[in-house]
Amino acid sequence: MKFNLIVKYGFLYAILFMACGQTKDNKNLIQFVDPMLGTGKSTTISNTKHGAEHVHHANAQVIPAVTMPFGMTNWTAQTSATEEKCNAPYYYEHTHIQGFRGSHWLSGSCVQDYGSVTVMPISGQITCSPVERASRFEHTEEISTPAYYSVNLQDYNIQAELTATTRSAIMRFTFNEDDSAHIIITPNSDEGEGFIQIDPERNEITGYNPVHRIYQGWGQSAGFKGYFVIKFMKSFDDYGVYHNGAVLMHQKTMGDKNNLGAFINYSLSSGEKIYVKIGTSFTSIENARKNLDAEIPDWDFKRVQKALEQEWNKLLGRFRVKGSAHEDYIKFYTAIYHSYQQPRIFNDVDGSYVGFADDDSIYHADGFDYYGDFSMWDTYRALHPLYTLMNPRETSDMIKSLILKAEQGGWLPIFPLFGSYTSAMIGDHLISCIGDAYLKGIDDFDINKAYYFMRKNAFEMPAKKEDYIDGKGRRALDSYLKYNYLPMEENVEYAFHGNEQASRTLEYAYDDFVLAQIAKKLGKSEDHDILMERAYYYKNVFDPESGYVRGRHQDGTWCKEFDPAMPMTYVTEATPLHYSWYVPHDINGLIDIMGGQASFIARLDSFFLNNHYWHGNEPGHQVPYLYNYAGEPAKTQHIIRSILKEEYDIGPGGLSGNDDSGQLSAWYIFSVIGFYPVCPGTPYYVIGSPTFDEVELSLSDGKTFNIIAHNNSPENCYIKSAKLNGEPYQKSYISHFDIINGGTLEFEMTSDSDTGWGCAPESVPFSLSNSFLK
Repeated sequence: MKFNLIVKYGFLYAILFMACGQTKDNKNLIQFVDPMLGTGKSTTISNTKHGAEHVHHANAQVIPAVTMPFGMTNWTAQTSATEEKCNAPYYYEHTHIQGFRGSHWLSGSCVQDYGSVTVMPISGQITCSPVERASRFEHTEEISTPAYYSVNLQDYNIQAELTATTRSAIMRFTFNEDDSAHIIITPNSDEGEGFIQIDPERNEITGYNPVHRIYQGWGQSAGFKGYFVIKFMKSFDDYGVYHNGAVLMHQKTMGDKNNLGAFINYSLSSGEKIYVKIGTSFTSIENARKNLDAEIPDWDFKRVQKALEQEWNKLLGRFRVKGSAHEDYIKFYTAIYHSYQQPRIFNDVDGSYVGFADDDSIYHADGFDYYGDFSMWDTYRALHPLYTLMNPRETSDMIKSLILKAEQGGWLPIFPLFGSYTSAMIGDHLISCIGDAYLKGIDDFDINKAYYFMRKNAFEMPAKKEDYIDGKGRRALDSYLKYNYLPMEENVEYAFHGNEQASRTLEYAYDDFVLAQIAKKLGKSEDHDILMERAYYYKNVFDPESGYVRGRHQDGTWCKEFDPAMPMTYVTEATPLHYSWYVPHDINGLIDIMGGQASFIARLDSFFLNNHYWHGNEPGHQVPYLYNYAGEPAKTQHIIRSILKEEYDIGPGGLSGNDDSGQLSAWYIFSVIGFYPVCPGTPYYVIGSPTFDEVELSLSDGKTFNIIAHNNSPENCYIKSAKLNGEPYQKSYISHFDIINGGTLEFEMTSDSDTGWGCAPESVPFSLSNSFLK
């Protein structure tokens, strides 16, 4: 696989290799992004060793999207027609392309696409079914960048190209044979509720694809639609609609039928091009038209492509790196591309957006962008802290959007997707997202209103059962407050994930800690004291005899079903071995539970040496950094380098698990830079092992922060000494405010693990048990 990829991209890689030494000064950083990375089954070293244990995570579930950063609609070649759960629109191993989709797939996820529309050029006989019309293609004939995609549809000898804006796209199809030509349009409604209409006088096709909910509601309407307006540069020769196998010539509309769509016909000579523009919206067909007219007013394909390339280069240019193997540049800049796709902008160019949950009113975002699709159980860990550090304006807009959702629905959502409440995962991590930003100095939003809704989630249950069933409020909060943990008798009804009581207890305790810090800053001392007490509830699900997380009954006895290395019903997508490290806010307390520093380190050693660590899912992403808390930062440095080598690669199989809206990629970005946010909601990052010789972060206010690793190499992964702004630096963590104030963090690297750097008691990272956080 790797050999074939090197042959395929050999010329590009040669350019990259020559450019590596000058990357800091290179303005065309988009050349290092490979959207195909992660689109295939994982081939990383780690997955080869033990990926079969987690088969459903064997594919990263990313797509080769042409998209603006945070784009409303992402544009991709389609190899799979459905919008069903866990089925991405594109998989590298597929051999046929069915069309080109305006998608709202949550990148790297196992949720569902929604409100999508697909455009497919064909020639010869009209064939409308996605499977039947699909064309063979070769990966060697694909060109894929964040700003441009091109492929040859071999069965029709059609060259297809596309580029995009935030809400729109333009496609160019070159028909290379004299034959009848057709453009097939499909609203991808699995429920048979789509609509399409042809307007020959305007060279236009309009329609919509209704959105449906999963996780909460299980298939009911989400209350809005994916609308589209498609314009053609060339007048139609003929047209019609279809549903199932029926083709209806000259009919202009079709709705509420299975497998419906429309087509237009042309008689073309070899070499003729058909230009197609598509505008999308979540509010109306008219606004989809306005979005298109505003973003792509002409038919200049190259202009749109160049503008999108400039946007990506502008973003990528805020992360300048220098000095490493050329493959590392591809992994690094592709990780940035994957990290900046969702949450997605939900409002139209005029600010219009549809209300949240049951509120289907049309609102207007004035002076900010309204965002949707927050994969929060995954992304609060590293992705949102990345935005907080590098994109405070966008972070503020996201928080304003979350507050508006709470106002419109009455409750702060847990995992907002499809414009609705869901109970897709556990925890209450919008508190972490909002708290992390606020406690790091982003405060240009209504914190008092935000606090009202965060506190409501933490202290109240919905009075109406139907509201709770709909996904409002923390799952099983009443039991959590009654027992100070979630007992095994609490089945956690009306949640996509039932049970998982121990994991929920741990995550609620962490969220309560973050909310306590907000309360303290706002002067709400009574709330602070209550929430700080609840922050210790994590201890109530640690079995003192085994020292592991374990299910517990109402009477205080421990669940008999217990094997720390096996999945248990009271643990979320992991084992007790994984979740026993999830106390991000009080690692010192965890050290005590595990018998002190020596025992803690021995447990960590065993965890990694026996291959229990699983990087392909989120619950353990903080674990490699925990050696720092026990005064053994060199072990963190070694483990980080190993993970970067074994869990990430180039090529379609280059990610070891679901990217989950960019969390896996955000972990990579932080870790190669040299630090990681183990506990979002506190202004600190734990230092690991920087892999580039130089990193320059361009911060939002014009300041820069530089990380320099002298004498850096794969062997020299250990920190011998450090300086912050020229002064000796011994701490194995760094403050957020030291970074955003600008400056330089320098490391002297060595192959000797016994340097003593960062090992002194006063050098270890923060924790709930540290006096300066109390």
